[in-house]
Amino acid sequence: MKQADDFGFGTQIRKSPYFDATVRWGAKAFSVYNHMYIPRDFGDPEQNFWNLVNQAILCDVAVERQVEITGPDAAKFTQMLTCRDLSTMAVGQCKYILITNADGGLLNDPILLRLAENHFWISLADSDILLWAQGVAVHSGLNVNIKEPDVSPLQLQGPNSGLIMQALFGDSIADLKYYWLRELELEGIPLVVSRTGWSSELGYELYLRDGSKGDQLWELIMAAGAPHGLKPGHTSSIRRIEGGMLSYHADADIETNPFELGFDRLVNLDMDAEFIGKAALRQIKHDGPKRKQVGLVLDCAPLTGPNTTFWGIQQDGTPIGKVTSAVYSPRLKQNIALAMVATDAAILGAEVEVLTHSGMVKAIVVERPFYDPKKQIAAA
Repeated sequence: MKQADDFGFGTQIRKSPYFDATVRWGAKAFSVYNHMYIPRDFGDPEQNFWNLVNQAILCDVAVERQVEITGPDAAKFTQMLTCRDLSTMAVGQCKYILITNADGGLLNDPILLRLAENHFWISLADSDILLWAQGVAVHSGLNVNIKEPDVSPLQLQGPNSGLIMQALFGDSIADLKYYWLRELELEGIPLVVSRTGWSSELGYELYLRDGSKGDQLWELIMAAGAPHGLKPGHTSSIRRIEGGMLSYHADADIETNPFELGFDRLVNLDMDAEFIGKAALRQIKHDGPKRKQVGLVLDCAPLTGPNTTFWGIQQDGTPIGKVTSAVYSPRLKQNIALAMVATDAAILGAEVEVLTHSGMVKAIVVERPFYDPKKQIAAA
């Protein structure tokens, strides 16, 4: 068997500070995200799902690289990058934001963290926003410093995550509100802890601020979590599709605009501040989007795993769109999918046909998210 040190295809694909720990704890396969390995397999993905929704899992998500924006004009510059109004964002708060280009196309859908008046982290989905932000800054005339800091998040997610956090940090951590953060230390390890995560479950993200302590942090959390059923895991495709959560490059890309995704609430066209894509988004809103994201329930045998290609969708023999993410939900006992279809086909209850890897199957357009639509679990 190969040693962890031998794993990989070269130094151009980075290993996270938790890489060796995840191999030790049973990671069997990796993918690449933001030029870094991410564990994608700790065994049965259905068992990983049940571990998440019934107890808790710890996930290496160091691939959520941070773009750090500091300097006297940091707040003004950060607002320039996003269509969401940040004027009321407090120090210590997090927000889900969209970063768009001049055409209104989506470049990333990260979490923004505000650590100080002029200190922000953009916690990224899978695209090179560091380069985008540095390029925008060159001709912005604003006084900012933009870099990737030594910061590597872990996700602790699931109903028992709060108990595990209390074991680690004491009872006061229970007061941390949804989408807020704290700067903390754990046995001398510097951290930022937030009530966020990519699971739609109760959860926390622990942003390690010293990559040399990754192994130590992983083991501390696993030890604290053992009495609460904590298992090593990976981000669950089943749960995130149930929750209607986007996977960038799958459910959205540079050709996708926020209105197609139903993200009207994240596009604040009436604010005074200028941001990249404002004119284009104003025009798209005026004209109406040509496509819309919908949920589908597929009428076929349980899918054996997520789709690995986009599946074409037809209605009365006419192509109308594509399935972007599909999976079998063992909880709902249904094949569920996120799809992008022509606006006039985005009608609840409409019947369509999907060309899957095993042939054409019938499907019905439904509401999404498929489970806990008001996010009551994560926000509890």
